Amino acid sequence: MNHTDDRSPDAPLTVLAVDDEKPALDELAFLLRAQDAVGDIRTAGDATTALRILRDGDIDAVFLDINMPGLDGLELAGILANFASPPQVVFVTAHDDRAVAAFDLGAVDYLLKPLREERLAESVRRIVEGRRRRLDAGPPAPTDEVIPVELGGITTLVHRSSVEWVEADGDYARLHTADGSHLVRIPISALETRWADAGFLRVHRSYLVALPRVTGIRTVGTGLVVCLRAHGDHPPVELPVSRRHTRMLKDRLVRAPKQTWTAR
Repeated sequence: MNHTDDRSPDAPLTVLAVDDEKPALDELAFLLRAQDAVGDIRTAGDATTALRILRDGDIDAVFLDINMPGLDGLELAGILANFASPPQVVFVTAHDDRAVAAFDLGAVDYLLKPLREERLAESVRRIVEGRRRRLDAGPPAPTDEVIPVELGGITTLVHRSSVEWVEADGDYARLHTADGSHLVRIPISALETRWADAGFLRVHRSYLVALPRVTGIRTVGTGLVVCLRAHGDHPPVELPVSRRHTRMLKDRLVRAPKQTWTAR
């Protein structure tokens, strides 16, 4: 879901345009295509669709209308600010009375409708410069990534720190927290890579665990299971550890600072 700065600073921008009014969205996309620095353009007619696009691919910048049904543009920008590496945001609106709130959220620019090509070009220039500064500064400090999860038309924000283990479900992954589970359209292999520095370790082709949640490992037959802490009336969770992951699990648990675990 989150943007990764692993491309050249001169690479074409990938931009998401969000507006609930289709004529305005079509015009914005048309004007963006005329910008030399812009490559791929994606569009969304509401915040829920925008979050799905942001979750599934790298987006450099979001051009965002403010007045939309459901989550409005300011609320969506507030969610994006919690991403591990948030895209840059430009607000595009017919109202000039929300600029202060927009810039409080770290907006790159605030464009008034009807759009003028030269002002849009200035916004794109600021985005390119912002990406260059971000790359020059190096990777950001680790933060608590937020995963937007959609269920029944309601978007729930799941913090990575609340995830205790992840279960593979085909091309999807199921995030297990103390409050329940959440299915996301992200392969477990992608989460394994993204969350390695946050203390998550693959213990089986089907399971990824948060090491701080591990309370022990024990032998079952000829194999091992990893034990995760119980919550309320729920029994502790035990997940199988594949043979190829056993040594890495033991090494990481031994090296983990202040990690309490027992081998039984």
